[in-house]
Amino acid sequence: MAIDPKIQQVREMREQARLGGGQARIERQHAKGKLTARERIEKLLDPATFREIDTFVTHRTTGFGIEDQKYLGDSVVTGWGQINGRSVYVFSQDFTVFGGSLGEVHAEKICKITDLAMKNGAPVIGLNDSGGARIQEGVVSLAAYAYVFQRNVMASGVIPQISAVMGPCAGGAVYSPAMTDFILMVKGTSFMHITGPEVVKAVTREEVTSEELGGAMTHSTVSGVAHFAVEDEDEGLALLRLLLSYLPQNNTEDPPFVPTDDPADRTDDELNAIIPDSPHKPYDMKSIIERVVDDGRFLEIHEHYARNIVVGFARLGGFGVGIVAQQPQILAGVLDIDASRKGARFVRFCDAFNIPIVTFEDVPGFLPGVAQEHGGIILHGAKLLYAYCEATVPKITIITRKAYGGAYDVMSSKHIRGDVSYAWPTAEIAVMGPDGAVNIIFRKALAEADDPDALREELVQEYREKFANPYVAATRGYIDDVIEPAETRPRLIEALQMLQNKRDANPPKKHGNIPL
Repeated sequence: MAIDPKIQQVREMREQARLGGGQARIERQHAKGKLTARERIEKLLDPATFREIDTFVTHRTTGFGIEDQKYLGDSVVTGWGQINGRSVYVFSQDFTVFGGSLGEVHAEKICKITDLAMKNGAPVIGLNDSGGARIQEGVVSLAAYAYVFQRNVMASGVIPQISAVMGPCAGGAVYSPAMTDFILMVKGTSFMHITGPEVVKAVTREEVTSEELGGAMTHSTVSGVAHFAVEDEDEGLALLRLLLSYLPQNNTEDPPFVPTDDPADRTDDELNAIIPDSPHKPYDMKSIIERVVDDGRFLEIHEHYARNIVVGFARLGGFGVGIVAQQPQILAGVLDIDASRKGARFVRFCDAFNIPIVTFEDVPGFLPGVAQEHGGIILHGAKLLYAYCEATVPKITIITRKAYGGAYDVMSSKHIRGDVSYAWPTAEIAVMGPDGAVNIIFRKALAEADDPDALREELVQEYREKFANPYVAATRGYIDDVIEPAETRPRLIEALQMLQNKRDANPPKKHGNIPL
């Protein structure tokens, strides 16, 4: 039977749209080791679930000859589909069309898909690969960016927003990913910066490559802008699917419950010997986390940035949780500017999306020094304190070793609405460490002593026995129980079950004034 000409026309137009900027540009994209906009979507979503919208949209610009260059769908592909059977909305910038540049209709498509995501309570994922603002559209393209930025802010804390930067992202374009919840970058092919190497050289005389200035590892290790750095796009798209498995669809839902064969009452005797005898000797906090969580699976966030604090997602007895932990292997687990910022942002995300927070604490305090003080450690440390104080989700704390000074208060203590606080027998809860305390309290006696070293050793031991343990705090109810390390997993799961119906709220207000 002959095909109706009108049916044939729509099929041909759809096929034309699928080619984007044409086969030659698709091949150039592949030559760079990059997928096309539609190939990325197909790999990201469950098979045969993507439904594209605005396929036939074209730009409305005239001047500079651009009116003679029109491509169906313009330079971004938008639509919805499913990941692991759950709805998601997606936009994918098409570098084969005008270098993926953002103009009026490009922004309209992103705004429309974000609005749909918010109305229907599902995550939105942006796959960024763009040369920036469409110069031919002038100020219209700048206004278009602002419309997208406004959507990012309105959606913040309502639905998860995830950005995968898979090519260039420069100038004003960087602010949209920056306002989303998580940023993923691909090593070698993606970069983000406000101004490019040429402008930097002209203004500051600094010579730097795009990779050095804003590549995946630069933003994953130095600036902290990126949460993930992956080897290639396939790894990145698979990681996005994994990340979403830990997140609720929106701020009215709980994170997915995933039944596990890992017994809830499983104990681990290895944990009883994991803390070194010497309080100065490090150990790997991630090994504790992996021994406790379901099937040893822990998705670390911001792995390469501020490594003295560890954050990420896991499950306990099937319950999704966010984990915050000191890492004694790096700077002794001290809190500094970067660690405070990293922890605060993660805690606020978990609180916004009803994800319980489990804190593993071994913190000797805040990092001293002129650079930290002048850099604003007071302000940045207050961000982490603010985030924990503000959070109303279930909060459970395990003190494994040190909990010194103000850092003890900050790390989800009972005094800032921590729900359940456990300590291992190795916990040391005090204003400061024994050595520092003795040097201050007994300064005069030590100065006058015939054998100050012997006296200091005796006083340190006395202080350690009296204060460097969990029992003083436990007698006051600051610690709910001192538990055997081996039973950490079942005790955490029991606490999560007990807190399932927790109800807490902050005073009515427009919003707080977090110390930014």
